[in-house]
Amino acid sequence: MATRPPVFSTLTTSFSPSPPLLLRRLKTLTRAVASSAPQPMASSPPTKKVLVPIANGSEPMEAAIIIDVLRRAGADVAVASVEPGATQVAASWGVKLAADALLADLAEADFDLISLPGGMPGASTFRDCKVLENMVKKHAEKGKLYAAVCAAPAVALGAWGLLNGLKATCHPSCMNKLPSEVQAVESRVQIDGNCVTSRGPGTTMEYSVVLVEQLYGKEKADEVARPMVMRPQHGAEFSVKELNSISWNVGENPQILVPIANGTEEMEAIMIIDILRRAKANVVVASLEGTLEIVASRNVKMVADVLLDDVLKQQYDLILLPGGLGGAQAYTKSDKLVGLIKKQAEANKLYGAICASPAIALEPHGLLKGKKATSYPAMWSKLADQSECENRVVVDGNLITSQGPGTSMEFSLAIVEKLFGRERALELAKAMVFV
Repeated sequence: MATRPPVFSTLTTSFSPSPPLLLRRLKTLTRAVASSAPQPMASSPPTKKVLVPIANGSEPMEAAIIIDVLRRAGADVAVASVEPGATQVAASWGVKLAADALLADLAEADFDLISLPGGMPGASTFRDCKVLENMVKKHAEKGKLYAAVCAAPAVALGAWGLLNGLKATCHPSCMNKLPSEVQAVESRVQIDGNCVTSRGPGTTMEYSVVLVEQLYGKEKADEVARPMVMRPQHGAEFSVKELNSISWNVGENPQILVPIANGTEEMEAIMIIDILRRAKANVVVASLEGTLEIVASRNVKMVADVLLDDVLKQQYDLILLPGGLGGAQAYTKSDKLVGLIKKQAEANKLYGAICASPAIALEPHGLLKGKKATSYPAMWSKLADQSECENRVVVDGNLITSQGPGTSMEFSLAIVEKLFGRERALELAKAMVFV
């Protein structure tokens, strides 16, 4: 079973003493007398408002993880493009995202948190955007929470003087860009006052859970972290359960198809696409919808490269299904996609799925028959063979499966290892600060 994920605890909780016995009895009597009267609904805590800017060259894994995790916590997250007049941005590694709004239209809005993803030249664009600089400076002056990951702490916050006198971290390649007034540290996530900084794609899920804790408290952070199947030991090398090992060597430029649909889990999809493109694979992102733009499970707007109909006659070395309940349901209902994967499996070519998709999209169509697999833990009961489901990543011959958002990086790196070797996988893992 997946270990309950650790959460960085930075908040002190205080408890009020119990009311006196007399007061308790009085309240009980009052409730009894007024039991037939309509009771007012308990007021819910105010929604926290969060700004996540994006730009051409932003790191899409970091952006998607921040947005997804904070929305899981109930935050109202505004994704704003800093590109003048353009809501669609070309993020790093050819990933295309569509923002909810233009930053200029939110210049006077008030937020509880502003969090900057990294990536270059996205972080440089943030630095040079006067609207964003003024917003973050005014936000910080009010004592509100601000944060950045990867290149953004050094390139943007550092350049604006918002890290002076603070402990801060950033991507290892940017540490020398932190101003001398900053106490540079190598923590995976660093909190100092109202500022939170972190190191890279491989630390962004931890960072995002810390932001949830800062906004909502530890109980909510634990509640959000647990279903994501986060790693029990952050920074450790990844491992895979492999059975019936075969060679996955298909050459230096594997052709990989990643279908996406409304309801696809954005963290999983973007990590798969981003990491495999870092490894120099040719990844084609195909939309099952009638348009290239899809709305993922936490309302992140992704833009595919092509429609599924455009790729049906092409050959792929590997087909990979991200999870997300809505996305997995769309996959299993698509006769065209299921037919494509069946042909892939019958030819003993490579295919895989993560989270809900092994149980929802592969199992009902016989695509796990005779195979060991895993899936999202809540869906293990849907697998005919559950003997290996507790493993975070399972490879059985030409099939690879995994558990959820928190295992997506391991899943993707395991694919890199099978296609290109352990050395390249570890090289990528270190560059992303995953290990």
